[in-house]
Amino acid sequence: MVASLHQTFEDATIVVVTHYSGLTVAEMGELRDQMREAGAVFRVTKNRLTRRALEGTKYQPLNKMFTGPTAIAYSEDPVAAAKAAVNFSKTNDKLIVLGGAFGDEQLDVDAVKSLASLPSLDELRAKIVAMISTPARSIAGVLQAPAGQVARVIGARGASEETA
Repeated sequence: MVASLHQTFEDATIVVVTHYSGLTVAEMGELRDQMREAGAVFRVTKNRLTRRALEGTKYQPLNKMFTGPTAIAYSEDPVAAAKAAVNFSKTNDKLIVLGGAFGDEQLDVDAVKSLASLPSLDELRAKIVAMISTPARSIAGVLQAPAGQVARVIGARGASEETA
C-alpha cells in the first residue's frame, strides 16, 4: 500500500489535500465521478501510511496536513485536481480544501483556488486550435476575394475586346 501510494506521489503533477468529514457515500461517489471527468483521482488515505509514502518525494512537506479525515486529489494535468476539488467544495461545504503542492511548490488554500480558476490543459488546447484555424479561414477568404475580382476584370476585358 505504501509503495503504491509512493508511486502515485512520484507520478502526480499536483496533489490537493482535503478533509472530507460528513460526506455521504453518494456524495463521495459524485465527487469521484467529477474527479474522473476532470482527469483527476480522489482517494481516501490513512494518515500514517500517507506520511510514510511521502518520504523521499517532492511532496514530503505536505505530511503535516495529514491529520483527521483526509483524502487526496491528484492528477497529471496541472489544473484538473485543483479545479475539481474546489468546484465540488463550492457546492458541498463538507469537503474542505486544506492545501496542496504543485511539483516542489507548496500551495495554501488560496493558491489552490487560484490554480483552479485557470483553464485546463484541454481547454487551452482548444483555444490554441481555434486561434490557429480562425486566421487561416480569414486568409483564405481574403485571398479568394481578389482572385475572383481579378478573374471578373479579365473576363470583362476579354468580352469588351471581342465586341470591339
